[in-house]
Amino acid sequence: MIELLLPADVSSAATRAETVPDGTLFPEEEALIARSVDKRRNDFATARACARRAMAGLGLPPVAVLHGHRGKPLWPEGIVGTLTHCAGYRAAALARASDVLSLGIDAEPHAPLPTGVRELVTLPAERERIGPPAPEGAGEIHWDRILFSAKESVFKTWYPVTGVELDFVEADLTFHRTDGPESGAGAQGPAAAEGTFAARLLLTDPALPTTLHGRWRVEDDIVATAVLVRPDWRERNES
Repeated sequence: MIELLLPADVSSAATRAETVPDGTLFPEEEALIARSVDKRRNDFATARACARRAMAGLGLPPVAVLHGHRGKPLWPEGIVGTLTHCAGYRAAALARASDVLSLGIDAEPHAPLPTGVRELVTLPAERERIGPPAPEGAGEIHWDRILFSAKESVFKTWYPVTGVELDFVEADLTFHRTDGPESGAGAQGPAAAEGTFAARLLLTDPALPTTLHGRWRVEDDIVATAVLVRPDWRERNES
């Protein structure tokens, strides 16, 4: 579903598989997770398998994806990219740096945030806009989880460009639903709902616009979000 949130010049790949065959990782990748627990190994490996498929979509040969500070993926020269993994969904998205300055994707289970997390990751104005948490199993959209995912995508877009940490409460998000409130609703919950969001950055950097724009989608019990910034964002803002 992540491909529905991204433009055509971004190559993406996703899987719902929890594991990959032995031999999927490069030796230098194996070394990074040699002492990791199984869940960490599986998350790492499945996301990198998706990354290799996304590389192929750009006509690139498969290479190892190592990581830097804060787990930032290290991509081939001239490539920007982003990874995500959660229970039941893993994905990667890559683009040429000539086309995209930075991008971020995130996936989360479509369920309420754990008790206490909502207050830590949201601003009072955001809580007022999204309303009280929806009870699990009620067939309603969990806006708190969408907001959390969107902020993760914002961070993944922000950090590779600035190298500066961005706290959850340093971005103020507003959401717009584009599919209609009744679309996809039913006894099993929202089968498909989607829209856009704007993230007004309370910490700014001249390398990025002060407001980042993204898209979100809920489908098959997964929330996915994506943010993308073009290299010519200044010219676009002026037009």
